[in-house]
Amino acid sequence: MPKPNAKKPATHAVVNRRARFDYELGEEIIAGLVLTGAEVRAARDGHVQLKGAFVSLRNDELWLNNASFSLRLNVRGQANSKSVDTSARKLLASRKQIDRFAAAKQQGLTIVPTKLLTNGRFIKIVIALGRGKKRYDKRETIKRRDQDRETRRQLSGR
Repeated sequence: MPKPNAKKPATHAVVNRRARFDYELGEEIIAGLVLTGAEVRAARDGHVQLKGAFVSLRNDELWLNNASFSLRLNVRGQANSKSVDTSARKLLASRKQIDRFAAAKQQGLTIVPTKLLTNGRFIKIVIALGRGKKRYDKRETIKRRDQDRETRRQLSGR
């Protein structure tokens, strides 16, 4: 019988909300990440920011660039000192997936990370192909969101 106050493992998913706003997203794949121990701890604690991150192709490999991991430093005398690391990290995907994304990148699409999954044994990242939105598309999205919010408010009777 489990203890009543035993902690359940938290299922975190860091979401890149800005990617949905800035890009029209298409095909998605789930890829693994090559991380160090401190980076894994930061990801499990939810201290990762994907805003402004992108995926590039180097030597037929996928690399995650500009993702911010807030690493805890074990410095004597300083409790919970942190350092932000934005170095490039290698993504693990099958050759077929990499080739498909490379072909799409040649056609002018961007590869953007949309979500970081930490709910299993491994830490995975969801990346998608995106086509950049124009400013008027973004204004249309904001207008539609406001209209939906207003109709929900009127239906609830507030």
